[in-house]
Amino acid sequence: MLGVGFDGNDGQTRITRGENFMLYGGSEQTHEVMQETAVKINERLARDGRRLEDVSRAEFGDICRDVVESIGGE
Repeated sequence: MLGVGFDGNDGQTRITRGENFMLYGGSEQTHEVMQETAVKINERLARDGRRLEDVSRAEFGDICRDVVESIGGE
C-alpha cells in the first residue's frame, strides 16, 4: 500500500514504512490517519488469516471501506 499526503506545509517530511505499506508526506494529522488506516488494514488481514497479495482488488476495496468507516473517515 502506498499513501501520499499533499497537505503538509509545515516544512516536515514525514515518511513511515511498515509491513505492506509506505507513507509519504501530509500534515501531522493526515500522516497519523494514514498510519492508523494502514495498520488497521494489516490487522484485519491478519485477523482473517489473509495476506495482502492474496486478496482481490474488490476485497481490498471492501476492507479499506470497512476500516475507514471504523475510524470515522469518509
